[in-house]
Amino acid sequence: MIPSMKITRVDVDDVRVPTSDSLLGSDPFHRKPDYSAVVVRITTDAGLEGHSVVFTIGAGTDWISYGVRDLSVLLIGRSLAEFIKQPAQLHQLMVEHHQLRWLADGVFRMSVGGLVNAMWDLWAKAEGKPLWELLTDLPAEMIVSCIDWRYLRDALSPEQAINLLHSREAGKADRKVDLMNRGPVAYSTSGWLGLSDEQISRHIQKLQQQGFRHFKTKVGGDLADDISRLKFLRSRLDDAALLMLDANQIWGVDEAIEWVQQLVQFQPYWIEEPTARDDVLGFIKIREAMKPHGIGVAAGEQVPSPTIFKQLLASGALSHCQIDATRLAGVNDVLAVILLAAHYDIPVCPHGGGIGLCNMIQHYSLWDQVAVSAKTEGRFVEYLDFLQQEVFETPVSVDNGCYVTPLAPGWGLEMKSAFIDKHRYPEGPLWSQRSDPHGPLFIA
Repeated sequence: MIPSMKITRVDVDDVRVPTSDSLLGSDPFHRKPDYSAVVVRITTDAGLEGHSVVFTIGAGTDWISYGVRDLSVLLIGRSLAEFIKQPAQLHQLMVEHHQLRWLADGVFRMSVGGLVNAMWDLWAKAEGKPLWELLTDLPAEMIVSCIDWRYLRDALSPEQAINLLHSREAGKADRKVDLMNRGPVAYSTSGWLGLSDEQISRHIQKLQQQGFRHFKTKVGGDLADDISRLKFLRSRLDDAALLMLDANQIWGVDEAIEWVQQLVQFQPYWIEEPTARDDVLGFIKIREAMKPHGIGVAAGEQVPSPTIFKQLLASGALSHCQIDATRLAGVNDVLAVILLAAHYDIPVCPHGGGIGLCNMIQHYSLWDQVAVSAKTEGRFVEYLDFLQQEVFETPVSVDNGCYVTPLAPGWGLEMKSAFIDKHRYPEGPLWSQRSDPHGPLFIA
């Protein structure tokens, strides 16, 4: 029985880490990112709190912070019971706001997600379950009722989605036990563009000692450098290791095809974000060009809506669907994308490069592998081995190259107050004492 409680307050913090100092997270487009997050905390009159984050990379975090604060007035006074009864109602109220909808996706949809995800965290905590288990235990009809089907039903109808979930009931309990004992298989980015070969080698060795066998590197800055880097990486990996490439949208369509064809000798498992995030026709062309080489095409971390995901998945443009935990308008949107991916039998391999993203995506992968796709083969979850222990009360952990399945209620996003106080932007001591340009003035 869920106790009666109402939302009394929403707090929002802009938290930024100067990762540009070390070039961790660097890629061809985002040359000097400052890993950042809008930290959202919903308080209820029962004392229970709902937490979420919206990941960004520095400038613009304040834009989303403003959006979350502006929308938060729609939550004050609402009851958790009301949300649980109709999870789609609040989501739709915000996403289809008759004036704000004019802003389209991007910052607007991400701001909505910050609040929606905190509400789901609150729900899971009220049930005493980790988010993945809450989703796994919900009836198929309830899951499907969370989704706005208006622009999706031409590809997947609610009735088909319910039938899909019902068809996965057989063996579901055994899959849940198996994944509690051994969480989703992880992979990690080692080849950040701004790091030296020596730094990358040390990182790979550390991860190999933890049981990792799958690695990713950034490409697209310079072809000769890419070839040299990939030769080096292959020399550090055994033949069974997967090597993924990530271009972060740096290329045009034909350029992407020509460039990756020069890297075929290194047997990349996939090329990630080879071109613009929403260029469906471009992705289709690249996918067709990669098939003879056995190279997959992955994307999704910057896909701005379930509708674009629908087009990418239904057209066969993607071999791997990379949902992001904070790009869309919260859990409701992501449920739709995972169901679409299962419908088209495309593996979900979530994006996890950022503050709090690994904490969240593990829940989606567990739900997918237990209750939706009901498969583990070919499904890999990105893992970031920094900004965890010093940031979160219950940090993500890995064992033998797999995520350790979280058991704490909710997302597991509670941040340490000392970390927030130090990194709060711009008044926290870390930022107030810096004289170098930051925010929009920071030009790489």
